[in-house]
Amino acid sequence: MIAPMNSADMKLTKSDRQSRIVAELRSAPSLRVNELAALLGVSTETVRRDLAELGERGLINRTYGGAMRPLTFEPALAEREKLMVTERERIAAAAVRLVEPNDILMIGGGATTTIFARRLAAERDHLTVITHAFSIAVALASNPFHKVLMLPGQYDSREGLIHGPDTIEALQRYRAGKAFLGSSGLTVEGPSDAGVGPGLIYGAMMRRSSETVVLADHSKFDRASLSVYGPWSESVLLVTDKMPEGELLAAIEGSGARCLVE
Repeated sequence: MIAPMNSADMKLTKSDRQSRIVAELRSAPSLRVNELAALLGVSTETVRRDLAELGERGLINRTYGGAMRPLTFEPALAEREKLMVTERERIAAAAVRLVEPNDILMIGGGATTTIFARRLAAERDHLTVITHAFSIAVALASNPFHKVLMLPGQYDSREGLIHGPDTIEALQRYRAGKAFLGSSGLTVEGPSDAGVGPGLIYGAMMRRSSETVVLADHSKFDRASLSVYGPWSESVLLVTDKMPEGELLAAIEGSGARCLVE
């Protein structure tokens, strides 16, 4: 049940209103126009205009009489870096222990993999890292003993990474011992990403690496995202902060994949 605004809240700007709508849809899968009007203390016409603008920007899906959260919705990288920080740090610390000097790695973009890259810069030397994410490259570049290969392609400013056909083509020239990848969601089908472009890159990284290490906290369990980038298999290790349960755990163990809980 969403709480209506008090009189002090009723002076929100359009930007504030729209941010509140998006925030409410993170906790409720769908909301009606009249619910939002009562919540925000504005007319239903104002809410419809806000929903139309948010829909055009791809932040919500319009429905008859309201709005719903897009299946692909995920906060931008800068927002995600402020969430589940303790869990991400623990996962990153565990993942670093899987890396030896002189390893060749592929690292995908994301909040958890960025923390992982910062730890690699501080705790490991003489790595060769292939990446498409500027946050990863910048973190590793702070250690002059690391060699960073930046992939070409189309730049996504929201995520700070590169993707597209040129990126996938360039990946075909490399092989790595391990790919370290983040995930927007984990289901029985495998890890997935909210974006089609990044999902295709992560799938290519899986195929070009001997082993894939998925770094994902428990908030991603049983959460479906748009692009399933690879199946669970014997070459996949999930590093997480909590053991999965139910069908997800059965799918992981049944495939031969492993879990490392930190």
